[in-house]
Amino acid sequence: MRRLVALDLPGGPEFTTALRRILDDGDAALPLDVRLPTAARRRLLGALAPCAVRDASGETPLSGGRPVEEGDALVLATSGTTGEAKGVVLTHDAVAASAAATSERLGVDPGSDAWLCCLPLAHVGGLSVVLRAWHAGTGLEVHPRFRVADALGAAARGATLVSLVPTMLRRLGAGAAAFRAIVLGGAAPPGDLPPNVVTTYGLTETGSGLVYDGWPLAGVEVRTRDGEVLVRGPMLLRAYRDGTVPFDADGFFHTGDAGALSADGRLVVHGRMTEMIVSGGENVWPVAVEAVLETVPGVSEVAVGGVADPEWGQRVVAYVVPVPGEALPRLAALRDQVRAEIGPWAAPRELVLVDHLPRTALGKVRRHALAALKGPDDAHDGAQRSGET
Repeated sequence: MRRLVALDLPGGPEFTTALRRILDDGDAALPLDVRLPTAARRRLLGALAPCAVRDASGETPLSGGRPVEEGDALVLATSGTTGEAKGVVLTHDAVAASAAATSERLGVDPGSDAWLCCLPLAHVGGLSVVLRAWHAGTGLEVHPRFRVADALGAAARGATLVSLVPTMLRRLGAGAAAFRAIVLGGAAPPGDLPPNVVTTYGLTETGSGLVYDGWPLAGVEVRTRDGEVLVRGPMLLRAYRDGTVPFDADGFFHTGDAGALSADGRLVVHGRMTEMIVSGGENVWPVAVEAVLETVPGVSEVAVGGVADPEWGQRVVAYVVPVPGEALPRLAALRDQVRAEIGPWAAPRELVLVDHLPRTALGKVRRHALAALKGPDDAHDGAQRSGET
């Protein structure tokens, strides 16, 4: 029986050693986000049912674990429109196909190139850096988090390739020139990109980016249907952890993203067809955040939306109708509650107090109208902003 082993370690040599051991044993790995609060971690383990957890103290068996199929390498946590956890199952063959296609497109030379991994390893964008470095035989340096000084230090030690999200690229500034190539994903790219930046498009289900600078990698097919991006290729998932196989009759995966193909075949992604917010490279689901904020004292009604932000790509904004006669809710209290229940990336960065929420005739919040909302009056402290990272 092949097991699914959850890996609960920060980025670094201990993580990569444990990951290699799991894969060499013929088991599959489920990297856990070490930033998850206890409640979210418990829900994730319950939904994805690993057989054991491996952390700094060793391996602990878990009851109720379900095996994986022969050839499965990874189960990566992702979520649907509700934010509830589901697992993307990637095989060894899919991982190898993604690594090979990426290395070919980037012209990776094991004799002169080395990868820096500074993205969270529970996300496909970070984990794929480790896997493609192993596959290509390049050097690899893994950091537990992104810091500008640490990234530049890695470049000085020989790292030539790195994957970043736009927030990290902005913070790196002129230091971006220290790398031969920067693979950029996770959110819409800024307009003024350095020449060494390669923009990518992909999802957890596609095993990382499979379209680079608008052009599909080797072996990848892209179509659009009714304005939605569809993809097919050897690096895609085998199935979800619950056994669901999400392909149409032609073997295409429907991404849920809006896009179009130009006359010469280049993919242009317009944005998400869903309501998901992408802030600093992290996925935030409004429904999940709203469910937490509704429990905060002083909140009568709440809706969550994303607005464009020069630092984060999008920032999470909470539009709150206060409870009449009670103390007004404060941004700090909202952020604390979301941090504890979901995680820091989902915490709102702005609070707007409003008299009412825009709704349809059936009572559904009209999210596209949220950004136009103002506070109850201009003199009131209707908008509070957080400068925290």
